[in-house]
Amino acid sequence: MSAVAILQSGRPDECLVNAEFPLTRKDLSDIAGMIYSDAGIALNETKASLVYSRLSKRLRQIGLGSFKQYCALVSSPEGFDERREMLSFLTTNFTRFFRENHHFQHLRDEVLPGLLTRANAGGRVRIWSAGCSDGQEPYSIALTLLDMAPNAASLDVRILATDIDPKIIAQAQVGIYDAQAIETVDPRMRKQWFTQTAEKRWQISDQVRKQVTFRELNLMALWPFRGPFDVIFCRNVVIYFDEATQNRVWARYADLLPPGGHLYIGHSERLSGEARDRFESTAVTIYRCKGRI
Repeated sequence: MSAVAILQSGRPDECLVNAEFPLTRKDLSDIAGMIYSDAGIALNETKASLVYSRLSKRLRQIGLGSFKQYCALVSSPEGFDERREMLSFLTTNFTRFFRENHHFQHLRDEVLPGLLTRANAGGRVRIWSAGCSDGQEPYSIALTLLDMAPNAASLDVRILATDIDPKIIAQAQVGIYDAQAIETVDPRMRKQWFTQTAEKRWQISDQVRKQVTFRELNLMALWPFRGPFDVIFCRNVVIYFDEATQNRVWARYADLLPPGGHLYIGHSERLSGEARDRFESTAVTIYRCKGRI
């Protein structure tokens, strides 16, 4: 994102948020440019209050007096680690178990039966949760899988879960959640796959955790795998990208899915660009890959 996108009207030194640490249009432009370059996330002036609320806490923590100082730090070689911290602060990690449950019903009823037939015959099955946040999505996939195939650990069935934020990946690997988080898990599954900790939180079982491999991954970077994946979940992720970036991501997913492979996207997302010709809709926000064009 160029500075022009943010600075198309008004003075660069105009204050967008006048508070403890004034946030100017130039500050926001600098931050937006770095976030777009690093992660493909598009910010504009409508996000000024969000940027301020999340980063002002960080300024206090590290003892800086202005956003100008902070921008100078994160744009310098010495500020590499802090730039990663900035990304963590600005990344939205809202999720919940079995969010948009019709996706998991479709996975259970329409997709997994065929994949498990293949796996039981010695075949390979791969599922990717892209933008997995704290693990509730890939663990929901694993719970659905294990409910259908208790022998899944003995099959060549694997779930890859990736996110750009290393802190949230570390949290996902631990697999501990508060009571509110697991309210959307079926009580039968809760009883079978979760145990309560001494702190009154809930630990997902090792058997579920072993079905999922967590990795840090920036969707804008080179992907260290070639697939194919049978199923890709990428939900409520590309809404933070501009249209050109969305088009590239959708096309890259299509390259990793075989004909008949499935892509699940968020309720407010739509396929665009080349991907519209490479997928066919089978249900709301559920798409089947048609193969290469």
